[in-house]
Amino acid sequence: MIKEAIILAGGFGTRLQSVISDVPKCLAPVAGKPFLHYLLYFLKESGIERFIFSIGFKHEQIEQYLIENHPQLNYTLSLENKPLGTGGAIQLGLLKCSHKNVVVCNGDTLYKVDISLLNKFHETKKATCTLCLKPMYNFDRYGVVELNEDKTVRAFKEKQFYISGLINGGLYALNVEKFLKENLPEIFSFEKNYLEVKINTTNKKSNIYGIIADKYFIDIGIPEDFQKAQIELKK
Repeated sequence: MIKEAIILAGGFGTRLQSVISDVPKCLAPVAGKPFLHYLLYFLKESGIERFIFSIGFKHEQIEQYLIENHPQLNYTLSLENKPLGTGGAIQLGLLKCSHKNVVVCNGDTLYKVDISLLNKFHETKKATCTLCLKPMYNFDRYGVVELNEDKTVRAFKEKQFYISGLINGGLYALNVEKFLKENLPEIFSFEKNYLEVKINTTNKKSNIYGIIADKYFIDIGIPEDFQKAQIELKK
């Protein structure tokens, strides 16, 4: 079972500047609590026992929040001295992992996948990376992910209006050793420079899989969904 999680919490939160400007996105107040409260609760309930926080922008606030509100939490910090992109942040965080596989998630997204099923699928496929894919309808905010019959990722499609499709929910299972052997640069986008390059620009069959998880999903990265979360997470 996967017991470790990397939480990406180093972003600038540019799209939320009109709503919050004084705290990192993961600490944005949602229904009276920092968003990170809900994410940690879900991950702990899912069996995650150790956390690696990938931090950068206004990291002191995240550190203080953890000290004051989660003194018993088993965690370590992975601090970016300069912006590394999502891929560079993950790569740096993986150096602090102590298990074979790790869950990676965004600090501004709550996607309540079944971690035990994700782990079983990831292990069975011997995958380097497994994406959790959320079915969506009538949307234009996200690109679409297509799968082959064996559940390897076939293609990433550009953002446009879709009647229905599978989106990348931003929650992954990664094999630590396999990923660190990929010989990737220090600074890169996990989505654009790793996933999409691996799938869309190479002819070789990848070791990147997708598992469909039609579970609760909220991404507070834009003001509309930030407001939506105020209502939904209050419950």
